[in-house]
Amino acid sequence: MSTLTERAVTEALQAVPDPDTGKDFVTTRCLRNLTVDGGAVRFKVEPGYPVASRGEAIRDLLARAVCALPGVEHVEIDVGAKIVAHAVKNGVKLLPGIKNIIAVASGKGGVGKSTTAANLALALVAEGARVGVLDADIYGPSQPQMLGIAAQHPSSLDGKTMEPIEAHGLQVMSIGLLIDEDTPMVWRGPLATRALTQLVTETHWDGLDYLVIDLPPGTGDIQLTLAQSVPVTGAIIVTTPQDIALIDARKGLKMFEKVNVPILGVVENMSIHICSNCGHEEHIFGADGGQKICADYDVPFLGALPLDLKIREEADAGAPTVVADPSSRIAGIYLEIARKVAIAIAGTPRDMSHKFPNIVVRNG
Repeated sequence: MSTLTERAVTEALQAVPDPDTGKDFVTTRCLRNLTVDGGAVRFKVEPGYPVASRGEAIRDLLARAVCALPGVEHVEIDVGAKIVAHAVKNGVKLLPGIKNIIAVASGKGGVGKSTTAANLALALVAEGARVGVLDADIYGPSQPQMLGIAAQHPSSLDGKTMEPIEAHGLQVMSIGLLIDEDTPMVWRGPLATRALTQLVTETHWDGLDYLVIDLPPGTGDIQLTLAQSVPVTGAIIVTTPQDIALIDARKGLKMFEKVNVPILGVVENMSIHICSNCGHEEHIFGADGGQKICADYDVPFLGALPLDLKIREEADAGAPTVVADPSSRIAGIYLEIARKVAIAIAGTPRDMSHKFPNIVVRNG
């Protein structure tokens, strides 16, 4: 007769750390539906972040630990993410159809922020999440071109909200989808911020785990409006290692701190140049600037990306690196950055507002 117990299995699982977080799946409450029937063990593990590329490795680690127990004859393990909405510090209500909002920002233009935002979103899709992209750069929208949908225009099924355009598994909305490509947006600040608010709230986002917002560069009206009135889960700062770029990156970081938006981390773009002919690597814009700003402000360093011709060519062609060359080293860096961002969000407090009842006070 088998002496195998659920307690023994749980203790064995508790000794297995998540390869990405270093924490076990029992203490973090990711273990679900554990049953022990004679020598058969069945359970589910639900990390709070997408694990499409990690699922098999996690399953093998857990199976090895369980199979080492006396009396185990059969093991069934289901690994699947359970991504939930997380609380925002400003107390702003969550938007329908969106669990978490990630703002991608930069202090100045030309640092590759939009390319980073597009590849980050696509990397989250590759990991199994439902993701949207909002191009919040009212004056210079670039996501329609980068995602190959510049010729498409949104429709409305209910006459009240716009349907996002589908691209590479993403739900996308941009002012660039609503105007002609050559039309300049000569709007003053209040009109631009109103347009951004409408793009966020009047798009029919369909069950997104993450909405990635590609912000315009700087720390002006649009950035402040989004940070104060939209439920942003966290922000990512994109910079180059150049001193001039770092000055403005610090300003962007401090802006989000002042409006109580958590900084998920810093991405250093164009960290090193790779010659397309000989492969020689050179720090054209300086070295380790991103790491320094992270050390100064005690925020995570998410990763460094090279200045590589292929990144620009693939984005211009409407298929960013993560989808154009998914097995490349650069795509791997984007995937690692996306994994770190998703894990950071999973570690923040959950939104519990839906559990509280509505209280109505009536006279009489």
